[in-house]
Amino acid sequence: MSERGAPEGYDLIGDVHGCGATLATLLERLGYHQRGGVYRHPRRKAIFLGDLIDRGPRIRLAVSIARRMVEAGEASIVLGNHEINALAYCHRAPEGSEREWLRAHTPRHNRIVKETLAQYRDHPEEWEQTLGWFLDIPLCLEFDGLRVVHACWDQALIDELRRRCPDARIDLDFLAEAMRSGTRASLMLDRLTRGNHLSLPEGMHIHSGDGFTRRSFRAHFWARDPRTWGDVVFQPDNLPDDLESRALSDEERSRLSYYGPDQPPLFIGHYWCEGVPALPAPNIACLDYSAVKFGRLVAYRWSGETCLDADHFVWVSVAQEERIRSMPREIDVD
Repeated sequence: MSERGAPEGYDLIGDVHGCGATLATLLERLGYHQRGGVYRHPRRKAIFLGDLIDRGPRIRLAVSIARRMVEAGEASIVLGNHEINALAYCHRAPEGSEREWLRAHTPRHNRIVKETLAQYRDHPEEWEQTLGWFLDIPLCLEFDGLRVVHACWDQALIDELRRRCPDARIDLDFLAEAMRSGTRASLMLDRLTRGNHLSLPEGMHIHSGDGFTRRSFRAHFWARDPRTWGDVVFQPDNLPDDLESRALSDEERSRLSYYGPDQPPLFIGHYWCEGVPALPAPNIACLDYSAVKFGRLVAYRWSGETCLDADHFVWVSVAQEERIRSMPREIDVD
């Protein structure tokens, strides 16, 4: 917190994905103004839900705005799966490993991080500092009355994480373990930053709106007694054929997390929602509305309420001009 003391509330901001100019516009709409190169609000703080990087045209600007706010005590942030991906992509695997890098440099992985590496190419020292900063970011946050995680709040796994990492910040050893399939670290990192997934039947796949072919679908974690795949699917892409009516097996149900209506308000990103922001549950807000696909960059203005209110969403539509819009004069990322 800043020296001004506790804020009156928090403005939670969804996945930016390099839409830095739009982020500046959203902050200004929320009443934040620049002083000393940092966006500040006289009575509130911001919380970023992760995935600052990849895909968008102003990645360095997005990171710079968020990092300056966090380091000045004007904001908090949690790690997204794209920050995790970048850390693993850019760090070598331990000696004796079968792979050279913690995240293999496959065509798919290369494509995901391509824009980020390109925009930092002429700023290698800044990129190294940014990677170091990512390791200072926790995987989850819990303040008095609200919780924040990028994709899924699984209490048992968060408790396990905090036993290993009391401040919910991972290190490179944890990351290296998490890149090995089947480890506890892998399960914790995957569930908190990527959520629940269910595999599609053999031979079936989804051509996702983000350009990738997927053989699983994203499942949410707030259905009390789900019976079918349609009860838990949470993504803009439709399931193929009639799979929404397919019954969940006992094994599938056992792997799904559950966040009940009696739990504190929870804020997540990650899920590429579309349309006008809405609440999937009375105590859960998803703030990822596909900004980088010229959707909306969305915030929620939380002021202590236990039952969330859709009227508290604030957003900026991301127009094609994001790619040509000049950066705010006050920000100099160089």
